[in-house]
Amino acid sequence: MKVEGSHTLAAPRERVFQALTNPATVAKLLPGCETLEPAGTDTFRVKMKLGLAALSGAYEGTVKLSEQRPPEHLRLSVTSRGPWGFADGEGTLDLLEQSGKTEVRYAGEVKVGGMIASVGQRLLDGAARMVLGQFFQALEREAAQN
Repeated sequence: MKVEGSHTLAAPRERVFQALTNPATVAKLLPGCETLEPAGTDTFRVKMKLGLAALSGAYEGTVKLSEQRPPEHLRLSVTSRGPWGFADGEGTLDLLEQSGKTEVRYAGEVKVGGMIASVGQRLLDGAARMVLGQFFQALEREAAQN
């Protein structure tokens, strides 16, 4: 499943990039994140609890940051396993300065397996949009506070 889009935040690009690369902040940005612990250079173990209809449950995985070009570019790789299967994703975030605001353009791909894959594309698309919406709302709050 491909995901792409953009979101404009009322915060400077440097502040947004800093929020996206600070582990304590990232833990607040990920919907349902219970723990985010270091697991190597720019890699973190994550435990999440998602309440997304047929996909509800506890998930564990990793988040890896790479290709960091502050304050304009970042690549994320995510793996997760849970009671209903797995979801692995990789994507990029490009931050564009716009008169004191920041446009975050994201593009990536998510692969799912197990029971998650059987719920249907429409439900998966809706779940992805909901999680991305929650992520960007949290990012907007965090970037505005710092």
